[in-house]
Amino acid sequence: MKARPINIWKFLISITVIIFLFSCEKSDDLNFNDITGTYTGTLISGISRKSSNAELIKPATVVVTSFGNQIQVHCFAEDFDTSVILDIYDHNDNVMVCLTEEEFENMYGHMLGQGNMNGNMQNNGTDWMQHLNNEHLIGDEHFGGFNMQHHAFNYTFRKNNGDFHFKGLKN
Repeated sequence: MKARPINIWKFLISITVIIFLFSCEKSDDLNFNDITGTYTGTLISGISRKSSNAELIKPATVVVTSFGNQIQVHCFAEDFDTSVILDIYDHNDNVMVCLTEEEFENMYGHMLGQGNMNGNMQNNGTDWMQHLNNEHLIGDEHFGGFNMQHHAFNYTFRKNNGDFHFKGLKN
């Protein structure tokens, strides 16, 4: 039996469409490889929270490593070296970060997982929006995240001697 050219073309077109649809499917899982690595940028430091607009700008490096469902952010520059553990949340083309465990409780005044703070039980939206709805009050401050399109990271480290804001690009 000889195959008709029209049937062969229909088959090839069908296979092409199926491959195209599966290759364009967006994964809902965060890929740690997309955010882990070294970021080079600047560290802007206010002399203290009480001072008036005095800032120091210096070159800085951030190294992001992952373990479990969290990341460690290690930032270092001249006269500055600190690390923080953060939870990560998918938010469209960004990955947002939030404090964990004791640091979360110290910042926001309650433990993670204490229920729905905003009274809004949504099952839709991004992981970040669900985190905001379930764990935070309106107006709670957050300190940074990853811009996946630009391979950039920014984060404000809050210290007793002031806030230090890192902004940089992945190497």
